[in-house]
Amino acid sequence: MNLEKILAISGKPGLYSLKVQTRSGFVAESLADGKKITVNLKSNVSLLSEISIYTYEGEKPLAQIINNIAKKEKNQAAISHKEDNATLLAYFREVLPEFDEDRVYPSDVKKILNWYNILQSKGLVTDVLDEETVSAETETEQAK
Repeated sequence: MNLEKILAISGKPGLYSLKVQTRSGFVAESLADGKKITVNLKSNVSLLSEISIYTYEGEKPLAQIINNIAKKEKNQAAISHKEDNATLLAYFREVLPEFDEDRVYPSDVKKILNWYNILQSKGLVTDVLDEETVSAETETEQAK
């Protein structure tokens, strides 16, 4: 599964998998409990594949950050998103040293770690790693 089908829905906890598109919205399935919900088009929905984090050099895609966390943790769970802000920011500095500390807030780090742990618990982190490897190899070949 890739991050293009994984959603964060404003006002709803956790992550969702896009299942079916309808005329008035779509059906999503919770990764936590497997329950299906209908979401209308007026809801604020973010695809994880479209999320980026500010760095001093530009923006880094969320998939790359998840990849960095997975490498650091050897595909195991990361620290809890409920740790204190100082601990979270120190951990995030290890994962992404160049993140823009003025524009990335502790609440953003909490979301990223929570999302990573959800994806990791469902076995989806290895899929993200595989896709990152494939896309990196494709970019390298295109550069030649």
